[in-house]
Amino acid sequence: MTTIPAPATSTLPGSAEFDGVRALVTGGASGIGRATARALRMRGAAVASLDLRPLTEPDEDILEIACDVGSDASVREAVAAVADRLGGLDVVVSNAGIGSTGGVEDVTDEEWHHILSINVVGTARLVRAALPHLRQSAPAGRAAVVCTGSIAAWTGLVQRAAYSASKGALHALVFAMAADLVREGIRVNAVAPGTADTPWVQRLLAAAPDPDSALEALRARQPTGRLVTAEQVAHAVCYLASPLAGATTGSVLQVDGGSHSLVLPPAQ
Repeated sequence: MTTIPAPATSTLPGSAEFDGVRALVTGGASGIGRATARALRMRGAAVASLDLRPLTEPDEDILEIACDVGSDASVREAVAAVADRLGGLDVVVSNAGIGSTGGVEDVTDEEWHHILSINVVGTARLVRAALPHLRQSAPAGRAAVVCTGSIAAWTGLVQRAAYSASKGALHALVFAMAADLVREGIRVNAVAPGTADTPWVQRLLAAAPDPDSALEALRARQPTGRLVTAEQVAHAVCYLASPLAGATTGSVLQVDGGSHSLVLPPAQ
């Protein structure tokens, strides 16, 4: 019978939760990715940020590496560089992704292929390249993959056909990878943010005919009445990535202000 590696024991008194943990975050130069890289570093992890356009003035102690998740060669080279520079790899945060607007009749075949290549196959490329390192980390109870999904995966949003399909496929991929890897001691989970205050959303608002009204509409569709912050999503990622979350795998954690679960009457 296959033996599942035991979870990590509690950290020593006074030590940080992620002491000794080596992590990489794709799409780490801005938005949720940057907030996640910073949050992991603040909690004690050694962190590499992978991005198509790495920051030229990085945060202190965060390794910046160029990576195109649409290219298998680029992903393999970047993961190898991270493992070499950090001395191994324990946590993979697959956050890189692109947006798309339009209904099914508006999206060209080329755009479909591109968004699926980045948002879905990009995660597969990343995990595939990282697996040898995660398998080495698994006996210590540290091996974890966390993906950035979306509320769009399970809630119909207007003019988001390709984006929603890509995130639905990503959630399914998370469940499949979790099932495949659980007996090796590698946990796989995802976060599903609602509408977050990110550079992509800010660009959508700037292009709207009435940005203020568009912002209010985005706030109103979340029961909390406000956008999700990148830092709130990063906190959820850190929970799922933590060695202390050893019993959590095959999960999608909602970070959406209650949008998926709550239906409220109109405000009086």
